[in-house]
Amino acid sequence: MASSLTELKPPLLWKHFQQILTIPHCSGHEQRLADYIVAQAKRLNLFSKKDKTGNVLVRKNAAAGRENAEPVILQGHLDMVCEKNSDVAHDFSKDPIVPEIREGWVYAKGTTLGSDNGIGVASALAVMEDAQLVHGPLEFLFTIDEETGLTGARRIEPGFLKGNNLINLDSEEEGTFTIGCAGGADSEITFPLKRKRARLKQAYRLKIFGLRGGHSGLDINQGRANAIKLLARILWQAKGLFALELIRVEGGNKRNAIPREAWADFLFDPAKFKPLAAFVQNVCEKIRVEYRAVEKDFQYSLEPVDRKADEPLTTGCQDALVNFLFTCPHGVLSMHPEIAGLVETSTNLAIVHCARSMARIICSSRSSVASALEAARNLLKAHVQLSDGKIKQPEGYPGWAPNLQASLLKTLKDVYVQVFGKETRIVAVHAGLECGIIGEKFPGMDMISFGPTIEHPHSPEERVQIASVESYWQFLTAALQSLS
Repeated sequence: MASSLTELKPPLLWKHFQQILTIPHCSGHEQRLADYIVAQAKRLNLFSKKDKTGNVLVRKNAAAGRENAEPVILQGHLDMVCEKNSDVAHDFSKDPIVPEIREGWVYAKGTTLGSDNGIGVASALAVMEDAQLVHGPLEFLFTIDEETGLTGARRIEPGFLKGNNLINLDSEEEGTFTIGCAGGADSEITFPLKRKRARLKQAYRLKIFGLRGGHSGLDINQGRANAIKLLARILWQAKGLFALELIRVEGGNKRNAIPREAWADFLFDPAKFKPLAAFVQNVCEKIRVEYRAVEKDFQYSLEPVDRKADEPLTTGCQDALVNFLFTCPHGVLSMHPEIAGLVETSTNLAIVHCARSMARIICSSRSSVASALEAARNLLKAHVQLSDGKIKQPEGYPGWAPNLQASLLKTLKDVYVQVFGKETRIVAVHAGLECGIIGEKFPGMDMISFGPTIEHPHSPEERVQIASVESYWQFLTAALQSLS
């Protein structure tokens, strides 16, 4: 069994992925990875350029005799979701991600792996480098900031691409073609925080942690717990029984991830701590039973902490904040009426952060139906109108409507049968793919998305199946040859 990535097949792909793991590339910080790609293009004597946003384009000439083929675009994004377990010391701005191979999968040690979309980027780099492949003219588009705002795709300049056939390398189930995706949009909610003179002196912290989290679209129907929602549930019950003086609530740090951890600081009478601790233990044991099938590592802590400078919230403000978080919509709102198992509309309570005078809450909503997405955002707007909060709802991103008659799809379906002797699976996904934006910017673009098997992206459980990467590469190279 292989003990390092350099022993895996295909070697060029894993070589580049190994290098990508050493280069910091969290969303908004992709510059060094972009420079690596430009350097590789220069080494291979390929044309490359960056646009003003930071997207990178590389072109590779056709193999001999394939010059007249239609150009094909291979597209992936440079950024990754940077998440780690709270007990792991890791600085994503400088520390390399440490991979480990276990039972046919590649993981990272206590952090996200970045196989989303590092494997796609590595496979594009491998195609760039492999001089033995048969293909027509190729364009390689590497976009920035996909995970937090689809920024790179939004800002692609007119005329940046020449081809009309695009293969997106950002899907996560080998043997599956994605031909459609949900649109999405965020809601940014603020609450004014009013504070009072503290009556009590001892501060405590209630923390929820050890949850699985995951992708707020792909995993929203998996029954996973939201740490903010659990924390708000406990606080809501506790404030009716105990004299808490809430200072702050914090949770989540990614708009497109289900929150894995959340905590609250409050003042409380130490003489009454035992009943409070017993209450919290009782509630958390009930939660543990409720989520026993999906959240086996659920944990909580309730401990004294050093008091910070901020005074506690007024009683009315405390009630308003906790009530809002407890009742804020989260999870699946509707399933697709025609495609079995596909979430149609959902919303994710993603982030809460309390400064001294303002609380900031981020919710991300998705739907494959534009009117349903609008209704989900209006639901949040109406919920905010019941309080003293304010809401901003920036423009979202479009979905990608499936086209079962697309020429690219028909061709690649045939190639898949030729390579593997079986039919591929055709799906749409409840997640945002850059294809929706690219298709809107370049009308008539024929698009498809596929990739190897990646599980639990956006969480430290993320892993990529080694055998599926080899199959994915086999199909990708066969597809490029067929399209030439």
